[in-house]
Amino acid sequence: MKKLTLILSLFTLLAVFSCQKSIAQKYVDESSSFMDRVYFGGNFGLQFGNFTHIEASPIAGYMINDKLSAGVGVIYQYFRIRGNSQVGDYETNIYGGKLFGRYNFSQQLFGYTEYENINLDVIFNTPNGYELGRAWVPALFVGGGYFQPIGNRAGFTVMALYNLLHYPGRSPYNSPFVLRVGFTI
Repeated sequence: MKKLTLILSLFTLLAVFSCQKSIAQKYVDESSSFMDRVYFGGNFGLQFGNFTHIEASPIAGYMINDKLSAGVGVIYQYFRIRGNSQVGDYETNIYGGKLFGRYNFSQQLFGYTEYENINLDVIFNTPNGYELGRAWVPALFVGGGYFQPIGNRAGFTVMALYNLLHYPGRSPYNSPFVLRVGFTI
């Protein structure tokens, strides 16, 4: 069933990207106002069941010129795992922020870099054994992506990123390679 859901999701995503009329991203020049240069977006995710995950990661960006933009974002994630009689329940909140830069090579292809710093539960090795505590964990992502416009300003983004600061014992990401899907308006 999971494979079928994944296949249907990928097929739907491909259909959306291939059927949309290609419209250029918002054009800015020296006479563009501040608000013409500002854009918003981010990621939102929900999963419920024995494993609950809720994510809200809004961003705000500023188009410096037609090719280059930079921005900030806030990160919040809630996790809950319902255990069984052998493993107890686990619940945590992850929060932090990010700074990013984006360079548009074409209307749809772009390079991307991001510095992220998030606070989460980590396991510390102490003289008394292992202890759970909170720590700030940085990440430095580099990569690129694809932008599919919808209308004059809105669109979907798909990014493939690599975390240069990935540390398996602390990173919330299973791998230094991260795939993201998001939106901008």
